[in-house]
Amino acid sequence: MQSPSGPERAPAVRLGLRENWHQFALLVLINAFVGGMVGLERTLVPLLAEEEFGLASRTIALSFIVAFGVVKALANLVAGRFSDRIGRKQILVVGWLIGLPVPFLIMFAPAWEWIVFANVLLGVNQGLCWSTTVIMKIDLVGSARRGFAMGLNEAAGYLFAAGAALASGYLASIYGLRPEPFYLGVVFAAAGLILSIGFVRDTRDHARFEATLQPGTAPRTPPSFRDIFLLTSWQNRSLFATSQAGLVNNLNDGMAWGLFPLFFAAGGLSIDQVAILAALYPGVWGLAQLVTGALSDRRGRKPFIAGGMGVQSIGIFLIIATTGFWPWASGAVILGLGTAMVYPTLLAAIGDIAHPEWRASSVGVYRLWRDGGYAIGALLTGVVADLSGLRWAIGLGGLLTLASGIVVAAVMAETLGGRQGGHPPTISHPTPAPVEHGASQ
Repeated sequence: MQSPSGPERAPAVRLGLRENWHQFALLVLINAFVGGMVGLERTLVPLLAEEEFGLASRTIALSFIVAFGVVKALANLVAGRFSDRIGRKQILVVGWLIGLPVPFLIMFAPAWEWIVFANVLLGVNQGLCWSTTVIMKIDLVGSARRGFAMGLNEAAGYLFAAGAALASGYLASIYGLRPEPFYLGVVFAAAGLILSIGFVRDTRDHARFEATLQPGTAPRTPPSFRDIFLLTSWQNRSLFATSQAGLVNNLNDGMAWGLFPLFFAAGGLSIDQVAILAALYPGVWGLAQLVTGALSDRRGRKPFIAGGMGVQSIGIFLIIATTGFWPWASGAVILGLGTAMVYPTLLAAIGDIAHPEWRASSVGVYRLWRDGGYAIGALLTGVVADLSGLRWAIGLGGLLTLASGIVVAAVMAETLGGRQGGHPPTISHPTPAPVEHGASQ
């Protein structure tokens, strides 16, 4: 008779997309609702700031993105660390409970401060829910198809974000900016909460099982959070490159979220045309990730990250160099393609390097820096827009994006397994000595 700790346990926990497709598909659907929550704001909230609340200052008008970015960044950190400690599902459910009031606050806000507070709650919702769905999918699929899994995850989130941006703009063109477009948010939050409570299973055992498949790489002692934070932020060159690229990527996304609708409207476009452009960029981004994530599993992470940042900058420069719906649509498509090259690949690179036993914490640190880019981008470009105009502010976002891609090309080592002298890239125990040589430890 076999012991409970012996071979009987293996069939219960299996790694792979095919082996876990039911839970994986459920998490893809839940992440689509997460994306839908933030997609509702991409068209309408910048317009609400001007039309209903009379905010002339771009810096004040973008304060909702600053609040969202700061809180989401911190929520990512909490989600990553506590997912390692208490489990993934609990964090997911808490995130949805906090997100439930958001659409009601926006629908009935009597003052701009209510919108800012709604985005504080939305930041917590996005940080907890999106981080845990990312971590759980990485847990389920193992190492073989990590890029493809992240492509599916991010595609679901951003395609739904694009659909929500388009749908909310359409509803606003018929009924007005509030409250009807935000009824969709009530549906998204309720569905996400019900599915998370009733059908999601925790995946910590999958991460633990994966750790047992890596002989010689198990941590000798549990790493402290300080060690993981320093490693992900700075000490490991590849993790530093991914963290700064994530920050700048979301810096330009925060700029696009807050300034593009104002820029397009100032160029004479109607609200439904603005909505199409606001949806086009995340729509292309979401759809193309189905291809780029999988390709990074075969071609490597670094070319997609460095190249994608360059492609994004081209899209941004095209938008400020042209005028009219179709040229701006072309710029939005290019920007979306570049972001699709970068977004799932950055997450896959973190999964390549971090050990399964502390991977969730490392993902949380990366997402702290990445989503901090929303706050930095909104604040920086808002100030520049007030001082020099929208075109200069958007151009600054393009320059920073190009510079970030150059940093990746110069600093990052390839993280895909087997591409670093034949050694697996996973770091087993974060200590300062070995990490200076990149991710090959």
